Formats: sequence, structure tokens, C-alpha cells
Amino acid sequence: QVQLVESGGGLVQPGGSLRLSCAASGSMFSINAVGWYRQAPGKQRELVAGIISGASGDSTNYADSVKGRFTISRDHAKNTVYLQMNNLKPEDTAVYYCNEVDRDDSGTYFVLGSWGQGTQVTVSS
Repeated sequence: QVQLVESGGGLVQPGGSLRLSCAASGSMFSINAVGWYRQAPGKQRELVAGIISGASGDSTNYADSVKGRFTISRDHAKNTVYLQMNNLKPEDTAVYYCNEVDRDDSGTYFVLGSWGQGTQVTVSS
């Protein structure tokens, strides 16, 4: 089973940017969809962005709270999925995770893999 490992978190001031990476231990050829999730202290884990790869290319989805600020992308050659986060806000502070996912016809995402350690993102002045 391919393992996904998150990196790139850190401390950033409000309005700043970070790019998170989700790297596969092996080939991601068999992984059609990847989601970035986050979990803030005392809150449930939530989907932030998802990317689904198909014959016509990659399609993306975002939580309303990050639309226009976050961009998910996939580098198939590097077996890596990225989450570019711009104009960060204190409420974006959380541990961020990536995972293999699937999406049903209603647009609901389902997690297929196990959770890794995540990467901490802290937005504070």
C-alpha cells in the first residue's frame, strides 16, 4: 500500500503563504484522488480540498472557507500533491493531513487510506 507523507507546515503571519506537500512512498499511479484535510484543536477533521485525476485531466474541489485562497495541484511525475495556501488566517491553524480518497455521485468524499502524522500549520502574529 502506498503511504502518503505530509510536509511543509510551519508558523506564518496572517496574510502569509505556505505550500504543503503530500509525497507518496511509491508510485501514485493507482491513486485516482487525494484529499487535504485539517483538524483544529477541539474540532472535527474537515476536508479542505480534493483533486481527482481522470482521462481528461485533474478536477478540484474546495471547502467554502478556503475557496480563492488555497489551490490543490498534483505533479504526477513527482508523485506529489500540493496545497498552496495564500492569505492565511488564524482560523486556518490546524494539523493538515492528506489521504487517498474517493468521491461518490453526490460529491461526498470518502477516505480510503490510513492517517499519517500530518503537518502543523500555525497562523499567528
